Amino acid sequence: MQYPEAIDYLYSRLPVFHRIGPKALKPGLGNTLRLCEALGNPQHRFRSIHVAGTNGKGSTSHMLAAIYQSAGYRVGLYTSPHLKSFTERIRLNGQPIAEDEVAQFVVQHKDLIEAVEPSFFEVTVVLAFDFFARQSVDVAIIEVGLGGRLDSTNVITPIASVITNIGLDHTDILGETLPQIAREKAGIIKPGIPVIISETHPETADVFQEGAQAAKAPLVFADQESHVADEGLLKGVRRIRITRNNGQTNIIELDLTGAYQLKNVVGALTTVAVLQALLPVPEEAQLIGLRSVVRSTGLKGRFQTLQEFPRVIADTAHNQPGISALLTTIYSLPHANLRIVLGLVADKDRSKILGLLPPEAKYYFCQAQTPRSLPAEILQAEAAVLGRIGESFSDVNSALAAALQNSSPEDLILITGSNYIIAELTNL
Repeated sequence: MQYPEAIDYLYSRLPVFHRIGPKALKPGLGNTLRLCEALGNPQHRFRSIHVAGTNGKGSTSHMLAAIYQSAGYRVGLYTSPHLKSFTERIRLNGQPIAEDEVAQFVVQHKDLIEAVEPSFFEVTVVLAFDFFARQSVDVAIIEVGLGGRLDSTNVITPIASVITNIGLDHTDILGETLPQIAREKAGIIKPGIPVIISETHPETADVFQEGAQAAKAPLVFADQESHVADEGLLKGVRRIRITRNNGQTNIIELDLTGAYQLKNVVGALTTVAVLQALLPVPEEAQLIGLRSVVRSTGLKGRFQTLQEFPRVIADTAHNQPGISALLTTIYSLPHANLRIVLGLVADKDRSKILGLLPPEAKYYFCQAQTPRSLPAEILQAEAAVLGRIGESFSDVNSALAAALQNSSPEDLILITGSNYIIAELTNL
C-alpha cells in the first residue's frame, strides 16, 4: 500500500470531522487507549506539552516548537487540521512526517484499526504518538483537537498543560456558556502538572483555579505575570515589548504578525519559563525561535501575507472571538477599500460572525469543497439580510480572482472564515 492508498483508506473507512462534523466524534478515550495499548503505550515514552484553547492553540504550539528547536532540542509537533497535506499534522523539527511512514503505519496496523473502529482523528493521534516515541523526541508539543477532557490527545501525561483562552465555539459539543466550555478545556489538567493559562477571563478564572486546586497542580495566569505592549510592524515582524513583574523588559520580534498573537506569545514564553528546570532554553534561543516560527515549523494561514499591492492576507479565523481579534489588526492597516473573501462552515453561529464584519467592506462569498461548507449562495443571502453585500463564487480561488480584478493597489483583501477555505488557496 502506497501513501495515496493509505490516506484514501483512512478517509473512506473512518469518520472524519472535517467532512461530517460532530457525527465523526467517538465519545470517550476508550478507542485511543485501546490503540495505544496495542502499540505499547507510546504516549508514555516521550515528554510532552499539551495545548488547548478556543483560539490560539495552533499558534502557541508552533511558537513552543520553534523555541525548543532553536535551543537544539529534538521536537515533535502534532496539530490539526492540516491545510494542504495530511503529513503537516505530524512534524519532527519542523519537517512533516514522511509519506512512507504513514503508509507503513496503516499497513502494519490495518487489522487493529478495523477491530477497534476508531475515528480518523483517533488514528492520527496514535500515529503521531507512535512516531514521536520511535523518533526519541526530547519533547512533543501536542495540540488538542476539540475541547480537552474527552479529546483523543488527553491520554498523555504532559510536563505542562497550556490553555490559551476560552470563547464560544463548538457550543453544541462543549457547552453554551464560557464556564461550561472552560470545564471541558480544564479536563487536560493533570495531578501535580503545572498549568499555564494565557489569557485571564473573569467568567472562567475560577474554573481553572478550582481544577488546578483539585489536581494540586501549580497554576499560572501568564498575562498576570507579564505585561505585553505592541510596538508595531517592522520589516515583516511584529515587535512586542514584554515587561515582567520583576521589572525586566524585553523586546521580541515575532514573524506571526497578527496583533492577536500578543496574547499567545506571553503564554508560550511563560510555559518556557515554568519548564526551565526540565528543558532549559537560553534567552537568545527564545528570541531566535519567535523570530522564525513560520520558517522553522511550516505554519501557514495565520495572518499570512500572500502578496502586496494590493495586500492580500489569509487567516484561518473561523469563530466569533477569532474573527473579532483578526479585524482589530486589519483595521490598524492602512488601506483604501477593504475586500473580504469569506467562506464558512454550516454548523457555525453565522449571524454572530457576520454581525462582526464591517458593512462597508466589499464581499466575495465562496465555499470549500467539503460537505460541511455552507453553500456560497446561502451565505450571500444571509449576509445581505445583515447589510453585508457581495457576489457569490463556487470556490475561494475564483472569489479571490474577482477581488483582485476589482482592486486598486491601495486596497486590502482579507481571505478568512474557515480552515477549509484557506486550505484550498492555490498560492498559499
